[in-house]
Amino acid sequence: MTINIQYVHMPTSEAMNELLTQKLQKLSAKYDWILSTDVYFKLANDSSGKNKVCEMKMEVPGPRIFAGSTEDNFEKAAAATLKEMERQLKKRKAVYSKR
Repeated sequence: MTINIQYVHMPTSEAMNELLTQKLQKLSAKYDWILSTDVYFKLANDSSGKNKVCEMKMEVPGPRIFAGSTEDNFEKAAAATLKEMERQLKKRKAVYSKR
């Protein structure tokens, strides 16, 4: 699986890269049909404090899977997005295993 992590208009974080790469590799081991994952970190214009955005797009057989979340820090945003991705992967696996 190819992992592409981008930081939009902000500095790169090696710690986040490593953490995210480990978590995505675990998902890839569980769902070996994941082809690639694109991850985007960016800051949103939000005065409430929840302005850290994490979005993921996965290339899998069939339609692409997309999830995103906005939290008060990037770690929470990444965790919430990964949780949503895994939920969608489980759903996709159930659909395709019935065929």
